[in-house]
Amino acid sequence: MYLFFFLANSVAQPQPQPPPPQPTSHITILGSVYCDVCYRNTFSKHSYFLSGVDVHVQCRLKASSTRTTEEISFSVNRTTDRYGTYKVDIPSLDGVDCTHVATIHSFCQASLIATSVSGCNVPSTRSNSTEITVKSKQNNIMCTYTLGALSYKPFTPNVSLCGNIER
Repeated sequence: MYLFFFLANSVAQPQPQPPPPQPTSHITILGSVYCDVCYRNTFSKHSYFLSGVDVHVQCRLKASSTRTTEEISFSVNRTTDRYGTYKVDIPSLDGVDCTHVATIHSFCQASLIATSVSGCNVPSTRSNSTEITVKSKQNNIMCTYTLGALSYKPFTPNVSLCGNIER
């Protein structure tokens, strides 16, 4: 009889639920570098992507917690591939949920370091994060920060290819 009351009482008592698991974000940062042959400040029909360019990427990510205002900051150097793109993969950050943090608090920016292309080696731009794409599979969150394209220019524009260019 005592065993019955003990079992019935222990089943009837609500057991505290463990806290839901903190989301973990897999973050990818993507960008590209091109040669702005005609000084248009945009990719044109004469522009081409640059491989072998060194890029500095700097990010500040805010942890999503009601109890803390932690930030994770990092900077890395990357080199563009043969398609002129660079990529930074951050496999897992506990407590950083890139879907719920305002972009003003979390951002990435990139700047040019050096290029080995002698015909297009005058730096022309700096880039901040402009778009965030979010994909979520329950607690496995994937976010992509797509940075605007960076560019170099030749020392002098190719007038025969581009026509007269006002600087």
